[in-house]
Amino acid sequence: MTDPNANSAWADTRPGPWDPEPAKIEIPLGQGPAVLPRSVATAAVGAPPAPPTAPALSHGAWMREGLRSALFLPPRTGPAAPSPWQLLVLSLIGGALVVVAARFQVVGPAQFNLRGWLAPMWSSLVLLWVAWWAMAPAQRAVAASGAGSSLAPSQGSAVPPSGGLAAWYVLSVWAPLAPVLLLYGLAGLAARQPGLVEGAVAGTVFWAAYGALMLWVLAALVVVTARFVRSRSRTAVFAVAMAAVVGVGAWQFQDPPWDDASAQGLADGVEAGADAQAAEPAEAQEPAHLVLSQAVFEQQQALWARQVQALAPQREGVVDVYGLVFAPYAGEEVFRRESTLVSTLLQERFDAQGRVIHLLNHPDTADTLAWATPQNLQRAIAALAQRMDREHDLLVVYMTSHGARNHALAAAHWPLEVPPVTPEMLRSMLDASGIRHRVIAISACYSGGWIAPLATDTSLVMTAADATHTSYGCGTRSELTFFGRAVFDEQLRRTHSFTEAFAQAVPVIARREVEAGKQDGFSNPQIHVGAKVVPVLRALEQRLQTAEADRGRAGATQLAGAGAKP
Repeated sequence: MTDPNANSAWADTRPGPWDPEPAKIEIPLGQGPAVLPRSVATAAVGAPPAPPTAPALSHGAWMREGLRSALFLPPRTGPAAPSPWQLLVLSLIGGALVVVAARFQVVGPAQFNLRGWLAPMWSSLVLLWVAWWAMAPAQRAVAASGAGSSLAPSQGSAVPPSGGLAAWYVLSVWAPLAPVLLLYGLAGLAARQPGLVEGAVAGTVFWAAYGALMLWVLAALVVVTARFVRSRSRTAVFAVAMAAVVGVGAWQFQDPPWDDASAQGLADGVEAGADAQAAEPAEAQEPAHLVLSQAVFEQQQALWARQVQALAPQREGVVDVYGLVFAPYAGEEVFRRESTLVSTLLQERFDAQGRVIHLLNHPDTADTLAWATPQNLQRAIAALAQRMDREHDLLVVYMTSHGARNHALAAAHWPLEVPPVTPEMLRSMLDASGIRHRVIAISACYSGGWIAPLATDTSLVMTAADATHTSYGCGTRSELTFFGRAVFDEQLRRTHSFTEAFAQAVPVIARREVEAGKQDGFSNPQIHVGAKVVPVLRALEQRLQTAEADRGRAGATQLAGAGAKP
């Protein structure tokens, strides 16, 4: 029988008698068209086989490999890449752990600062771009060779990670997480137990540990990035860029993710019936920075000389009030406002016009007020002692700043280095000056620790808190501290008695702290009144009340005379 296809163009494609039997695919009847396996289907049409997809890792596996990278061990992720959902969840978990750790740095109640949390995130965008650039050649080589694409997760340790930018980002979030949490814990411990870092040795140990943890963070990021980049030169560029980004962030974005809860403003502390606008918290502003120059230093010297020369002399037979207002912390506008208020109040209410020295650290007042440094504090006390009657006149000292548990008064005026002031330091300066009668007010947390070192028979000392509690109202949005507002801005405008003003202010402060939700207990303001200063204060109060009454009568007479004119 003749094959009808013998002369066909397809004759030579048919199997010969010795050719192997072709593979048969059976399709069961009644079940419709069969779905062919992908490998068979592609082979049937002559298409090359598609490369297997990269293996997937669980959320826990990504966390584990990231933490493993913190120990400089290679992450066993191979070609795996996180899904968009995993990228979001893993990033949020890592960020949440950092925010929780940062809360430990704030002693007492705190308020989340969204701006402080979001502001440094620009650095992540910059590092993402640099990492993408650095690993681009390695990723192209991996894609061209297809190496490692078929490895299972358990085999991923055999090759460097090659999951792309998403895999790098997840590992870069978790690799430095352990040292970052330790950094926040160390800083929080120093804030809560400042005595642990006091002294030269303890301070050196603290900063050595802090520096070691910072190096660990940077090294972990560089090493995990190098495993993706696989180029020494590009890894070096990434390391330099990362160091620059971290430096700029530390310089320009210093706001922490948590603020003292008193930064909510004094709206909670405004008395009922006060103007609604006054109850609005002041807007938080980015603090300005001092620009040091030769002109600034020379101007400060000339300014100091003018302030001293402008001091009014003592008047015979009159108990004059001289004032010294000291605000050494430049980072908070509240201290500038409060110190200015007290300086003005002393001159207007206590007949101290021309007899007050205001020392303030603030970039905007470098050409108008002398800096609040320990050296200027000592010079100011000495200058006042030379002008006043040290045996009979009264010196009022007002200090406002943040306070530490070791009772040091915080000082900051970056880039100017300003050491903190202690109660022992102030007592030594006052004793050396020979000024007998003193009224000293300290508005700061834990300021009750200033009472014992400053207490004398000829001194009145009052503080915004006791030695173990925080005061309130020294946050970035506060108009005045609770103590400064209640005692000086309110009560001392109604009376000339410091003791009466303090007694009236304490319950007001207590009520406002409860309304504001202060969680670490009542600040418990303290006062010491020496027996020998009481007669001086009474004589001053009587003189000021008499003068005020005389001014009132004179004003009434003028009004009456004006009304009698046709």
